[in-house]
Amino acid sequence: MKVIVTVVEKIISEAHIDIPDGLNQSAIKQHIVDRYNSGQMQTEMNIFQVDFESISARIVQEQADTNSLSLSEVTL
Repeated sequence: MKVIVTVVEKIISEAHIDIPDGLNQSAIKQHIVDRYNSGQMQTEMNIFQVDFESISARIVQEQADTNSLSLSEVTL
């Protein structure tokens, strides 16, 4: 029997970065988004917390006589 398991987690990461002084809230937000989008912040990210959201499994059963597959989904 083959089972396809899907796990959904919410990962909270924390990064400590330096930004220029004197920026307003909008400029701070843009600076952080730009750093993240450019990949400059990803290597600095440390996983701070992982929250389990859900897990589900799809059971794949082969039908020998028809060469077809049937799926059953189970939420755990």
